[in-house]
Amino acid sequence: MNKVKQARKIVIIDDEPDIQYTIKEICLYGGWEPIVASSGMQGYELCKQHRPNLVIVDYHMPDWDGLTTVKKIRQMDSAAAILVLTVDERQEIAEKFIEAGATDFAIKPIKSPDLISRIKINLKINEIQQKYVKEKQQTYIDKGMSQATLSIICDFLKEQKEGLTIDEITSGLELAYQTVHRYIQYLTEEGKIETLPIYGHLGRPKNKYKYSEKY
Repeated sequence: MNKVKQARKIVIIDDEPDIQYTIKEICLYGGWEPIVASSGMQGYELCKQHRPNLVIVDYHMPDWDGLTTVKKIRQMDSAAAILVLTVDERQEIAEKFIEAGATDFAIKPIKSPDLISRIKINLKINEIQQKYVKEKQQTYIDKGMSQATLSIICDFLKEQKEGLTIDEITSGLELAYQTVHRYIQYLTEEGKIETLPIYGHLGRPKNKYKYSEKY
């Protein structure tokens, strides 16, 4: 007999009923099992109970805010992907969330195609993280960054013949700009990618990034 593949579980933590409903419908459309919570504390308890593949967390909520919720869930579960919903696109906010254990971001207002793409890449991150946990390999690196996310970005860059901007990497992987920016910064500090400045444009020069041939 063929084993029926179990739908992957997604815990949705948001205090706005309209957002809950929208994300729930997106999950059902994608073939994933949605589990809804209206507060960080309730979401944490549901994560303990269901051990989801992905948690979608709103930034601004009563009782625990998104940052506290991410920290608590990450302390309990090292494999679940955590996708943060926010209207705040500042890089410093993203870096606080990554340090707390978030794997990615989705910017409000929610657009269904964008969120579906973001869910798919984060479920892939979860699969890799589950494998790392099972094999007792390192799951997280510097300041809460995910080893799984890092490997996805590195593999993508290794496939490219030319350097790419952060926007191009973001588009190619369906990860948030803020997430890619943080990992590119880390890879640059580690000397694993080369920075190729682009001149001749108005404003500050943009950079392209290419995986170093030394690695």
